[in-house]
Parts: sequence; structure tokens; C-alpha cells
Amino acid sequence: MSAVHGCDCAVLGGGLIGLAIAWRAALGGLSVHLADPEPGVGASTAAAGMLAPVTEAHYGEERLLELNLRSARRYPSFIDELGRSTELPTGYDARGTLAVAFDRDDRAVLAETAAYHRKLDLESTPLTGREARALEPMLAPGVQAGLLVERDHQVDNRLLHAALLAAATYAGVTIHHSAAALIVEDGRARGLRLESGEALTADHVVLAAGCWSSDIPGLPPGALPRVRPVRGQILRLAMTTPLLTRTVRAMVRGSYVYLVPRAHGELVIGATADELGFDTSVTSGGVYELLRDAHEVVPGITELPLVESRTGLRPGSPDNAPLLGRTVLPGLIAATGHYRNGVLLTPITADAIAELLIDGELPAYAAPFSPERFGGLS
Repeated sequence: MSAVHGCDCAVLGGGLIGLAIAWRAALGGLSVHLADPEPGVGASTAAAGMLAPVTEAHYGEERLLELNLRSARRYPSFIDELGRSTELPTGYDARGTLAVAFDRDDRAVLAETAAYHRKLDLESTPLTGREARALEPMLAPGVQAGLLVERDHQVDNRLLHAALLAAATYAGVTIHHSAAALIVEDGRARGLRLESGEALTADHVVLAAGCWSSDIPGLPPGALPRVRPVRGQILRLAMTTPLLTRTVRAMVRGSYVYLVPRAHGELVIGATADELGFDTSVTSGGVYELLRDAHEVVPGITELPLVESRTGLRPGSPDNAPLLGRTVLPGLIAATGHYRNGVLLTPITADAIAELLIDGELPAYAAPFSPERFGGLS
């Protein structure tokens, strides 16, 4: 088979991250090829699309929080650029997020969360249960407290993926609907070999294959820290009339559930989290738990048709922070391991990796997330 020469960059993975990197790199003047047998079939289209650096803030993850906040600030201009390139919708919605607590113990956790926000100068507004219901009248009477986070937004990740696929194509990225293996010669990543046997030779290979990144054929042992799959089950319901006007994240007797309303009448409910390898089965227990907890928060959901139940495999790194930048294998660049923040971190990941590809340097804000932070692996 004939080889493709003169390619500056070969991207492996056609989810949100891979497409965004390919698009930004092509806009920067690079020739880019991307390989994925089914772009977007994985976590990118299974997610709920929450852009929630504040309500997702966790103790001990302050460094990751800074990156999340930077990407959230980047989102409006990123969406504007994408819209100008494609004229396609993305479902970006800036109406904020409401976190709620169901019982006394949940309320104590929410109060602790509010205190943590104040410590870090993050904007959130504590509400009584009555004030929360004034914002969202369909909340259950049992909701005891709320926390309004105006700057945590959402995007329709499926629309976003479609827009990025179009933008990458318009920018000149060549899309190969094929699985691929890494080509390594003389101790360096040299490109990708497609299922057809065709070789894509490249100056750099970007590994953006989500939870499959560590299992790419041809990847030498120890070249990338292990990326593991974390299964999340998620539901989609159809709303004939809106039940919510903004994302609601709830704690119900110690369990977390989120409800994300879409403008086109969809309600996304998620998500479970378990580590069972690459098992993508939907379980009756997972569906039950999500519907049970969501019903406690918004009783009206029981009248809605259930139109989809599926799973997504989140890519978790050893410390659950992304792997961004050069790996120990020369020529191989990582853009994976985003765990629960893949949609949120799409703009800043694309900017950082494109800058590395074009200028040869990873920006300072991304440097703490270099795959090499884990040292030599074997």
C-alpha cells in the first residue's frame, strides 16, 4: 500500500479532544491526518456536557482546578470560533448550575463545599431549600438547601462533536475511518499504520484515544502511564415540557446524581462510576439507582419517556489528571487521561497541544500535567 508522506502530525482518536487538537493544529498551518474507526462513538458522545470546574472542585486537586477554570474561561471564544468556522450549533448554555442537598447530612456536605469555595475565592451562592425551589419550581419539597454556581455552564457534547468534525474537515484535516497501530522506528514514533496497511508517516503522533490510549498496538511498554477505563452509566429522557432551566447536581442521602436539561427537550441523568475494565454493559441496578435518586430531586421525571441508556468509559490516569505533552517515547505526544473533565478541558487541551506542535513548547499552564511527571515507567 502507498504511504502518506509530508504529514506534520498524525492524531489517533476522533473524540472531542482529538478533533479539537487536529482542528487547531491545521489552523496553525500544519498538515494533519486523524485516524479513528468511529469518531465520537466513545466517551465524547456518552457524556452529559457539564462545564463545571467549581462544582467539580475536589480537595487536593487545586492544580487541576486551575486548568479547569482556565478552560472554562476559554469556552465562549472557543465556541464563537467554532461557530464562525461551521455555522453549526453546539448547545452552549451559560445559565449556571444549581447544586442541591436532600437531607441533613447532604446539607452538611453542601455547606462544607461552600466553605471550600470561599477558601479558594470561587464564586457560589448558598441558598435555602425555598430559594432553590424558587429558581427551579419542579424540585421536590424535600430539597433542604442549594448552592448556585453561575459560572458552571454546559454544552451539548454531541452537537459539539459534530461541529468539531466539520471544523477539522473544513480546515483540511484528513479523516481516516480506521483503527491504527503506532509505527516506531529507531526508538521514535514515526506515524500510524492503518488497518488497510497504509502508513501515515508523521513528524509527531498525538495519542488522544481516551481509555484505549495505553492499549494501542505498537506502543512500547512504559511509553505512556497506564490509562484505565472508568465506566459511567447515563440516561436520556424526553421532556415534552421543560422540568428544569439549568443543570442540577444533587446529593441524595450521600449519593450524587445530576440532571442536565437540553434546549431541544432532552434530559440527561447521570452518572454511575465503577471500574470493571472495558465492560460497557448497562445494568438494571445502575438504571434503577439513577432514576431513584433523580426522582427524589425532581419527582416529575417518572412521567418522561426513557429514550436512551448507555455507558461511557472515562479515561482515568494514575492521579486522575490529564496527560498532556511529550511522552518518554520521542515523537509521541499524549492528550488523554482527562477522566471526568474531558468535555470541559477540550479547548485548553487543544490550545496547549497545538502550541506544542507548532512552536515546540508546551505552555506553562499545561506543564504540570506532562506524562513524564510519573518518572520512568516499565
